[in-house]
Amino acid sequence: MEDSLIKKIWDDVLVILKDTIVATTYETWIVPLVPHSFEDNCFCALSGQNLAVQILQKNKKEISKALSQITGQDVNFKVIYDEDLHKQLEKEKQKAKKEEEKEFIKNLENRITSSKYDGLKQMQSSCNLNLKYKFDNFVVGSNNKFAHAVAVAVAKDPGKQYNPLFIYGGSGLGKTHLLQAIGHDILFNKPKLKVKYVKAEEFINDLVNSLAKGMDKAGDKNKKMNEFRNKYRTVDVLLIDDIQLIEGKARTEEEMFNTFESLHNSGKQIVFTSDRSPDKFENTPDRLKTRFQMGLLADIQVPDIETRMAILTKLANDNNIKMPSDVIEFLASVYNKNIRELEGAFNTVSAYTSINEIPLNIDNVKKIIGYSEKRKNVTVEGIIDIVASFYNVSVDDIKSTNRAAKTAFARQTAIYLAKEMTNESFPYIGSCFNRKHTTIMYSHQKVKTDINIDKHLADDIKALTEKINM
Repeated sequence: MEDSLIKKIWDDVLVILKDTIVATTYETWIVPLVPHSFEDNCFCALSGQNLAVQILQKNKKEISKALSQITGQDVNFKVIYDEDLHKQLEKEKQKAKKEEEKEFIKNLENRITSSKYDGLKQMQSSCNLNLKYKFDNFVVGSNNKFAHAVAVAVAKDPGKQYNPLFIYGGSGLGKTHLLQAIGHDILFNKPKLKVKYVKAEEFINDLVNSLAKGMDKAGDKNKKMNEFRNKYRTVDVLLIDDIQLIEGKARTEEEMFNTFESLHNSGKQIVFTSDRSPDKFENTPDRLKTRFQMGLLADIQVPDIETRMAILTKLANDNNIKMPSDVIEFLASVYNKNIRELEGAFNTVSAYTSINEIPLNIDNVKKIIGYSEKRKNVTVEGIIDIVASFYNVSVDDIKSTNRAAKTAFARQTAIYLAKEMTNESFPYIGSCFNRKHTTIMYSHQKVKTDINIDKHLADDIKALTEKINM
């Protein structure tokens, strides 16, 4: 069959697949395919990505169905990895990157001339933005497609719609990335707008310091608070990360409410991120809670394995690291809770194998991350349940701030076992206990040390380990 006809068939198939296959899979693995041949009812496409052969196995029936729909006959679909195509794609990628940099500099000269800053980086630094968090390196999947779409819409027309935008989801799923990407995009396309990114913790500390300094001198009381208010109420776009941290802090909530009213009534854009939706804020005044809910709520879920593999593939490509497809699939299957852990595992594995000059393969990766087949069947929640029952305390108490000696002892024991008996990271274990990962690290180390001097504790650990492994 002629190449032109093969290409025409494939172009028609792409139109169908765009509406039937997950965006991440479609954009990352299907669009780059090159139609090659159509013989004996078998349509063959080439890929410059070795991982595509494996990943597209699960979409084979769907692609074959689309081919049959276009050709009117039963068609099998096959993907073949092509080394020459891989090299060609790499060259095109490098060329596109250079062209993008040239275009970026050209646009920069046109956009920043009227600004008080010398360049976009200085503007971004002034706004507390991290240069790595942009829309162009945010991997979109079924878990975050809606949140990404509305974030892009807000960046395009700040203050016009979806105001406020409230993005929520678990730790390490990309909320901060989207929040800062909004800021970067606005600064680049609308440099005259004043953007402020702040973590809720910083907002709280800023308020406390302003109140404290205002008390030093009677005449400074109003001055310091006016400075604080002007800092947050004279911006065009206010981006607040981890807003859940202000819950229960009455004075902070009052200032946030008034800041919200001032900005919103002036048509200024406000975007919040949180680890949970506003209706889960039990200790927040209704008048503030309803303000959080009056715009648009967008949640981010845990990414599916295809999205996690796409993230790892992008990381490998961006860092010029040749990570085998089986290693990518393995890491994506093990680190399935959030993106932060996935990126951390990538950095650890790639750095360790490079520094120690050892092959990047599954056996070495398992040793590096301390993976155990036995551990994967043990869960943190299961350990908490068993420990709570063993010490006759409630699961809620273990996860709470209750500092009673009995509860604290059970909590530290559960933390130690969670780290020793699962493949989970400190940050993930921390999320299960509603604590920072640094607290989890301290508790783990304390029990690890105490076991050697406390026979009673050592006996408890042994007994609990047997119960958990039953």
